[in-house]
Amino acid sequence: MYRQAIVTKYLGPTNTKGSRVKAQAEAGSITIHWDPALNMDANHWRAMKALVEKLGWYGEWQGGYLPAGGYVFVHTGRAA
Repeated sequence: MYRQAIVTKYLGPTNTKGSRVKAQAEAGSITIHWDPALNMDANHWRAMKALVEKLGWYGEWQGGYLPAGGYVFVHTGRAA
């Protein structure tokens, strides 16, 4: 289960929904509302953490920005 990367992506506002961030891995996905009080990095980390919690995963994660947009996160193999 931990050999799956988590990818996050910004979803802009629509006529019915505000800005959001989607985090997804092969095991599942989650979409959360964008928090304007946080910067871009913090919003993507928050989405990744929400998916990790939803999936019952734990441990340390590292991530970074993708050139095409969004972020990717990988499990470091260490317990938190």
